Amino acid sequence: METITNPNEMTIVQRVKAPTPPFFKTLRIIGLALAAIGGALLAAPIALPAAIISAASYIALAGGVITAVSQTAVDNSTDSKAN
Repeated sequence: METITNPNEMTIVQRVKAPTPPFFKTLRIIGLALAAIGGALLAAPIALPAAIISAASYIALAGGVITAVSQTAVDNSTDSKAN
């Protein structure tokens, strides 16, 4: 695999495979939790008010976006360890 030091020249696949900074690892976990909470509320077997369903869909969307953005953040410092 070729090594690219400039993050601006990376493809999406290379960015996802590259090491992620610790802050973005934490943010990714928070995003996954938000997406799971939103999905659980949307899939609830009981009837929920429309406001809760609407809020759950926004929470799930926000969690997905946070997770995707956090996964593509790249740690290009020289002392970073591989995941």
